[in-house]
Amino acid sequence: MTDRQSIIDERMMQLALEEARAAFDAGEVPVGAVVVTDGRVIGRGHNLTECLGDVTAHAEMQAITAAASTLGGKYLTKCTLYVTVEPCLMCAGAIGWSQISRIVYGASDPKRGYGTYTDKPFHPRAEVRGGVMAEECGELMKRFFAKQRK
Repeated sequence: MTDRQSIIDERMMQLALEEARAAFDAGEVPVGAVVVTDGRVIGRGHNLTECLGDVTAHAEMQAITAAASTLGGKYLTKCTLYVTVEPCLMCAGAIGWSQISRIVYGASDPKRGYGTYTDKPFHPRAEVRGGVMAEECGELMKRFFAKQRK
């Protein structure tokens, strides 16, 4: 991993964190995602499960749908997905089907993350990088759940 790529990853994760904060402010589990190709954001989203009453309305699903709409096709082969928390198994399946070539996530999710079930849910050539801004991403989740318990 080059230093340049690490800088880009952190800058894009900041955008995903903005989405996660929007979810937090709306009372949703604070997960945010952006899809990027050639340095351009083509899809973004945050959790909308409460708002829409839809268990599939995860941040990744919203961002993938927006990106596919922007590009006019279902395959996102030259795209990177940035997501604040390790994708769940459902989202990992959608990421695999969309053929996203690079997945970058922040905080791990030892309870519901895809890694709990499998280590290879994505396209065989997909690159995965976890732990980008993990502290910031994880702290937002901790704040949300602490607030829920009050």
